[in-house]
Amino acid sequence: MELYTANETEWEKVRDFYWQLIDSMDSALYKPGWKKGIYPSDELLMRSIRGKELYVLLSGSTYAAAMILNHKSTEGYEKIQWSISANPREVTVVHALGVLPAFQGQGIAKFMVREAIRTAGENGQKAVRLDVLGTNIPAQKLYSSMGFQYRDTIQLFYEDTGLTDYMLYEYLL
Repeated sequence: MELYTANETEWEKVRDFYWQLIDSMDSALYKPGWKKGIYPSDELLMRSIRGKELYVLLSGSTYAAAMILNHKSTEGYEKIQWSISANPREVTVVHALGVLPAFQGQGIAKFMVREAIRTAGENGQKAVRLDVLGTNIPAQKLYSSMGFQYRDTIQLFYEDTGLTDYMLYEYLL
């Protein structure tokens, strides 16, 4: 498997990966809450690709997993009592981390999170932060098992879920 930042020629394949993930998770017990064309939107994907922020994990010719790493957080993060004070440029935020069901249960999500932590550390970041849908128990367990500290549950607004409870986590570097 190969992890790398996607390039502009791949954006349709990246979008197709997320749409396939959304379709395959439609009947899952724990849904990510994502909707085609809304989250992740085409604009978010292209902007993330152009910014070298969108990472894909390739298994042969199949996109097995993807995530976005940047310094952008949604409105509400500033209300959290984080364990370390840092300006946005000193924090890596994980977005849209997904693994296709055919690749789940193989440690790929843990690999992706370790890579997010490693990348943040190499870039001199103080912390890695993220939010998880309050009903996404597997993701909550994943992040807790990898040393992320739960910081708070607040309502955040995203186009795909509306105003919804999200749990916020932080990993100190």
